[in-house]
Amino acid sequence: MSNYGLFVRFTLREGAGEAFDALVRETAAGIEAHEPGTLLYVCHEVEDAPDERVFYELYADRAAFEEHERQPHTRHFLTEREEYVAKTEVDFLRPYAGKHPTEASK
Repeated sequence: MSNYGLFVRFTLREGAGEAFDALVRETAAGIEAHEPGTLLYVCHEVEDAPDERVFYELYADRAAFEEHERQPHTRHFLTEREEYVAKTEVDFLRPYAGKHPTEASK
């Protein structure tokens, strides 16, 4: 498996959830429309933690991630999120076992 992944936890500023979520939806639409190398880009609210958001991102490979980072919708997200985010934690992941999303169609 040559995939490349990220696990990102955002702690939002109090009251910023709705605006942050709108920014995420806008960004996700750009990802879906323009990034074939982005296999998964899933954003989660955290149960019982209204100011927390968790993202799981899976890319075909490191080059697909780097292409994602260059996209205008991603650049916009990275700039605008600062208004809403108090803290960001990022773990870079290298999958090595499990069910792969593209295997479901085989």
